[in-house]
Amino acid sequence: QLQLVESGGGLVQPGGSLRLSCAASGFALESYAIGWFRQAPGKEREGVSCISSGGFFRNYADSVRGRFTISRDNAKNTVYLQMNSLKPEDTAVYYCAAAGVSAQAMCASTSGKAYWGQGTQVTVSS
Repeated sequence: QLQLVESGGGLVQPGGSLRLSCAASGFALESYAIGWFRQAPGKEREGVSCISSGGFFRNYADSVRGRFTISRDNAKNTVYLQMNSLKPEDTAVYYCAAAGVSAQAMCASTSGKAYWGQGTQVTVSS
């Protein structure tokens, strides 16, 4: 079965940190750009951060730049999103996706993705 599985979400206080993981099964992530997207209630899904297949190019939304870091370990078939200095407005369901495009193209649209994960809830609240 070909799938992406996210983990690491949860409830955290403002200013706290979480690390999300996106693990692939049934296929190798190394050939794909990977993107993290999020969707808050009543809002459209948006690109948060994306990384090229080789890991050399990374893209961040303005709202998370300087606080979030994307990385990948192709040997473990996993991509990570380290989220620091979390804010209440970061509350959303976070999804990872894979596509054979550039990191910039990956984050520019939610369409055309080969694989999507099921999502993991991140809640930032005191």
